[in-house]
Amino acid sequence: MRRRPARPRAVLALLTAGTALALVLGGCADDGRGTPQDVVDQGYQSGDGSTTTWPAADRLGPLEITGTDYEGTTHDLAQWRGDVVLLNTWYAACPPCRAEAPDLAAVATDYADQGLHVLGINSRDAAGAAQAFQRQLEVPYPSLDDTGGGAIAALQGVVPVNAVPTTVLLDREGRVAARVLGLVEPSTLRSLVEELLAEEAA
Repeated sequence: MRRRPARPRAVLALLTAGTALALVLGGCADDGRGTPQDVVDQGYQSGDGSTTTWPAADRLGPLEITGTDYEGTTHDLAQWRGDVVLLNTWYAACPPCRAEAPDLAAVATDYADQGLHVLGINSRDAAGAAQAFQRQLEVPYPSLDDTGGGAIAALQGVVPVNAVPTTVLLDREGRVAARVLGLVEPSTLRSLVEELLAEEAA
């Protein structure tokens, strides 16, 4: 009886490395069980850095999110109406989250005086892991401790966020104006922020 040849280990290693690289470069997209998923009806793989923008007439919202950060401070998006808000989903063990953190920190600092608020949303980490991430990467903005899933549920009710990281920008009325699935390109992020800051509040 002939035995089937085993798959060469080198090929298996290449396949494994390719899968890992795709997740690192794109985003940690999953369905909560670690399975890569497509965003329903969006026409592209989640976590690939795709940017979607909506003209003012087509924006949904205002988005309603409240929660408490890892330092115990309560945040309510309604308090920031009239300003631009950047929301970013992340968790400490996500490689693209770590890669984009310095760019998000720079944007938060550079545009704070112009009316930009940045808020992270973390649905996975205990306080210790999240705070270590914030210290190590010198993150200057707060993040909601969303292990209960309330903030993500509110966000998903308006715009799909099936990848981690996902960055969502809200206009001055609290409506969803843009979304980036996966690792955000710094120049793209700054362009989106500047366009929204230039808009007049209704």
